[in-house]
Amino acid sequence: MIRKVSLVAVLSAALLAPMAATTPSTAATKTPGTAAAKTSRQSMAVSITSITPDTPSSLTTQIKITGVVRNDTAEAMTNLRVRLRYSAQKFTDRATMSAYQTDPNPATLPSQVSTRTPASFLDIPALEAGASKTFELLATPVQLGFTSFGVYRIAVDVARFDVPIVTQRTYLTYAPPTPQKLPRNRLAIALPIIDQTHRAENDNFVDDKLGSQLTGKGRLAELAGIAATAPKSVTWFVDPALLDDAQTLSRKHRLKSKDQAADPNAAQWLNSLRTALASSPVVATPYADPDVAALAHQGLDGQTATAITMGHQVATELLKRDVSLTTNWPVAGVLDADALDLLNVAKVDRVLLNSTNLPPQPPVAFTPDAVTTLDAVEGPVTALVADAQLTRTFEPDSTAPDSVFLNKQRFIAETAMVAAEPGQINPRSLVIAPSRRWDPNPTLVNTLLKTARTLPWLKLTPLASLKPSKASVPRAALTYTDQDRKDELSAKYLRPLKNVAEKAQLTALIAAEPKPHSDFDAAVLRLASSSWRNHTRAGRAATKLVDGAVQTQMNKISITGADPDQLRQLAGSNGQVPISVKNSIGETIALYIDVKSNNPGVLQIDPTPSKKLLTILNDQNGGVQVPMSATTSGDATVSVQLTTRNGLPYGKPVKLTIRTTGYTGIALVIVGAALAVMLAAVVTRVLRRRSQRRLARAAKSRESETV
Repeated sequence: MIRKVSLVAVLSAALLAPMAATTPSTAATKTPGTAAAKTSRQSMAVSITSITPDTPSSLTTQIKITGVVRNDTAEAMTNLRVRLRYSAQKFTDRATMSAYQTDPNPATLPSQVSTRTPASFLDIPALEAGASKTFELLATPVQLGFTSFGVYRIAVDVARFDVPIVTQRTYLTYAPPTPQKLPRNRLAIALPIIDQTHRAENDNFVDDKLGSQLTGKGRLAELAGIAATAPKSVTWFVDPALLDDAQTLSRKHRLKSKDQAADPNAAQWLNSLRTALASSPVVATPYADPDVAALAHQGLDGQTATAITMGHQVATELLKRDVSLTTNWPVAGVLDADALDLLNVAKVDRVLLNSTNLPPQPPVAFTPDAVTTLDAVEGPVTALVADAQLTRTFEPDSTAPDSVFLNKQRFIAETAMVAAEPGQINPRSLVIAPSRRWDPNPTLVNTLLKTARTLPWLKLTPLASLKPSKASVPRAALTYTDQDRKDELSAKYLRPLKNVAEKAQLTALIAAEPKPHSDFDAAVLRLASSSWRNHTRAGRAATKLVDGAVQTQMNKISITGADPDQLRQLAGSNGQVPISVKNSIGETIALYIDVKSNNPGVLQIDPTPSKKLLTILNDQNGGVQVPMSATTSGDATVSVQLTTRNGLPYGKPVKLTIRTTGYTGIALVIVGAALAVMLAAVVTRVLRRRSQRRLARAAKSRESETV
């Protein structure tokens, strides 16, 4: 007897070893190329591919479960049985249900095994190495012990001698008519079309990655395809800068300052997206999806309002329809009070947030309504809180080939659990919002959207239709963690950007008719994009490119004759010195010329001409005559600063050297006295000569008389 027990124990251990090697916890720690990874690749695998119907509705409804068993070991496996495991006890809450699917503990598997009818299991006498076998298992709710509406545990395992080798868990939602009609919850789905920034200056791309995403299996191409078939109640968040990038790519452009031909795929993608979104709710992000929280914390408040204004203009123009900007989806779905106030001042009255940013307080055992109200500086703001578990179903696991099926089952189960939560008799609002730069699986997204339209406890609705309910929602204040703050674009990154933004604004203010926006506003906003959070090195390189372009533009307005070896002459003690400005910026400008003496003890300047607004046509020179007076001769310097009409300095001040030939008052007295002495001497000499001539004539007359 003891020998038999030992033999069973050894056999059980040998058979359980492959199962242990494929549990989620061990799989998560394996490194490719290691012995553990090799063992994982040489195990059995089971995948459920479908369950029909999605939600059986009567005790006798036949449930069909199909899937595949694959032998990834190096040798044939014999005496295998595919079994359906189930539990007649339904989940009581979403938290327990969430933990079930990835739980590695065999003790939490459904305890019941269906072997009563041949249709509920499948024997596989032998499965060669590398071979696979499809299976089909049949059962009814009554056979599984299901008695009422709810979500139940099920699993499919592969056993050998009744010892499980590998198992896959999932959910089954039983949905018979209920005594009390289930509330039909409102579900709003927000899908993002947002990308990494690809440009620096207006037509200069910093990388060539955009083109490949717009065609074939590219991420953005697949998003456009999803938009074309999605229900018209789905709300799309689109970054206008991405549309702008695509349009620029469709024309002749530059890549790292080298000329490039137009990309026809970009024009085609833009047209297809425009058509797909023609009748769907569309919300534009602020232009280039700026890091609003970082801007609020680093004193760049004005950039957010500019991004919202430009975002509306660009999105409306390129989508050829009006779009909303009053709803904002902050980066990562989190913001703090400063960022909320900044958005509110810019007329934003709705925000889409992550549930971690606005958690239930106190914690509750039910799913709170997704809509609540926040207080902001300009008034109340509606907060739309995305459901984390529902959102996760839209984000596939790229390593799991059966993720489409598993996510679908999870989506059905999660929404059913919400509808059946105790005490919830009125419809609630739910929101799904995948990560903003997600890489969607079109099959999964289309499957979930189709499923959402068929579930009787859901009603798909646009995001804009969700309103705060009359019942209070127990949520904490905005929760913005230290890690959230660290994730922002840093002060070190934004400091050069702030300098570029200030210089770019000067190019608009110097115009004869001041413009509210400069030609570089879009470039500056692209530098503030949240997409640089994990690419700050590339962002700094782009900042340098934009800074160079702005400086080149500013240099087209220059003070002529500013070379150090070019002297300006001031003849005498006072006079006027011309200061001339060359305008090559491409339009008429208006500015002031402010001249100050760097040596006021030697050279003094009349400030009156500096108060005159000077208008200069394009490709023309203009200037002023500046009165100066010198107290001594020699060289002195003056600083010439161009300023805008509101007094902001345009460029750096330029030093000019003035050579003076004036005299002091004492020197003039001395010279005057010398001139007087010289004049007296000359007069005396003249009088003496005249006297001598008279004496000579008189003597000559006497001699004549004597003769």
